[in-house]
Amino acid sequence: MEGKIIKGIAGFYYVHVVESGIYECKAKGIFRKRNIKPLVGDNVTIEVGDEVEKTGNIIDIHPRENQLIRPAVANIDQAILIFAVTRPNPHFNLLDRFLVMMERQNVETNICFNKTDIGSTEEIQMLADTYGACGYKVIFTSAYDNDGLEEIHHLIKGKTTALAGPSGVGKSSIINILQPEVGMETGVISEKIGRGKHTTRHSQLIYVSENTYIMDTPGFSSLLAQDLEKEELKNYFPEFHHYEGQCKFQGCVHINEPACAVKAALDAGDISQSRYDNYVIMFGEAKNNKRY
Repeated sequence: MEGKIIKGIAGFYYVHVVESGIYECKAKGIFRKRNIKPLVGDNVTIEVGDEVEKTGNIIDIHPRENQLIRPAVANIDQAILIFAVTRPNPHFNLLDRFLVMMERQNVETNICFNKTDIGSTEEIQMLADTYGACGYKVIFTSAYDNDGLEEIHHLIKGKTTALAGPSGVGKSSIINILQPEVGMETGVISEKIGRGKHTTRHSQLIYVSENTYIMDTPGFSSLLAQDLEKEELKNYFPEFHHYEGQCKFQGCVHINEPACAVKAALDAGDISQSRYDNYVIMFGEAKNNKRY
């Protein structure tokens, strides 16, 4: 029987089989010997031990399309990063760090700004201009008014999509609109592991419809530029790509070099000041990481 791992906790993996429901499974010892750990998002083959209790064993992990390090998940087609227009105000440094992380892992990323019902026209326009100019698809929603959610429905159809963002931005409300039965699915798993109210401490896949899953990932408050070479960071800011080869010096990292095309574009207002400032901060962190 084939299914997809939707959650993993304490050595148990919860496998969703479209026709049959959710099975609580253990992984065969052979995976440990091969140093392979099942991941949320893995497509697997299971053997059913008890159909009534819905238990079994994972006997095969299918080849992965991709594997993300953070969050540790597999077979993600895209990510949607959710922030609020206001209350709380967007934490741009955190947003840009996440975008760098996804660019580095070659995952297509869209940005959703929620709470348009309490945001000003000026705030919304600034966000649209800043991140639209970088080439990202920017979606504006109000989970309170159920506005803009059709666009997300269309975007996720037929794909496995990771939803991520800090706490308080309405991510859970959006998930509940996308899949009203998510509480039921969470309840099945909570009952099996003997836990009550659901909080997102582990990544969890939620089945929406045929070939469509959304991944609820834990809220994050910080992301560090670990193992990031300072020279590669510029590759993960898409708005810099247009100026590649136009700087005076080959290998320009757009910090202190003279005749830098990126800094000229910054001065002309063609590149966001906040995006560039966050680039400089992350560059400094990557540089300092290599000293220790």
